[in-house]
Amino acid sequence: MWQLDHLAVCAADLTVGRDWAESRLGVAFGPGGEHARYGTHNLLLGMGDLYLEVIAPNPDAVPQAPRWFGLDTPPQSPRLGNWICRTVDIDQALRAAPDGAGRPADLERGDLRWRIAVPEDGSLPMGGGWPTLIEWGAGTQHPAQRLPDSGLRLRRLIVRHPQAEDFAQRLAGLLDDPRITFEPGPTPGLRAEIDSPQGPKVLE
Repeated sequence: MWQLDHLAVCAADLTVGRDWAESRLGVAFGPGGEHARYGTHNLLLGMGDLYLEVIAPNPDAVPQAPRWFGLDTPPQSPRLGNWICRTVDIDQALRAAPDGAGRPADLERGDLRWRIAVPEDGSLPMGGGWPTLIEWGAGTQHPAQRLPDSGLRLRRLIVRHPQAEDFAQRLAGLLDDPRITFEPGPTPGLRAEIDSPQGPKVLE
């Protein structure tokens, strides 16, 4: 079975993305790192069994490939832009995915090792209606386990897409997470409903 791994706020500028997310969540993000291959950098926030990242193009980096998460053309305003699911065998997982889900790329940063499916043009799979797939390397401690706990917990992730019903059916035997729901809509979009010590929060 696949598992929800983390969520990503996509932004044109990392500081602007951080301020946008922190103003909505009421907690501060911690340091992340750089992704040399894709010319991006991020900040991280622990949320129990998963984590949240703010990711943006790194103005000081020259990407070696089209930027992932659609960040060659980042949104004008920060938004919840991607959901990432973990699998123990990304090659097998991609055989069950629709065309356009991407090809595995091998990445590392410090002691982190992972493989992640990225479409050749760097776009989001199905505009974000299908999850980005990731496989963490053997012996790699998951980021959520090493991050301070913010006290935030995901209550529900709503995935909107014109093909939402089809995606829900295809994922039914692969992804078992009652927090994830699919809703048909004219354009792709994500909405995360989050519980916090200060009350409910929303990112979308």
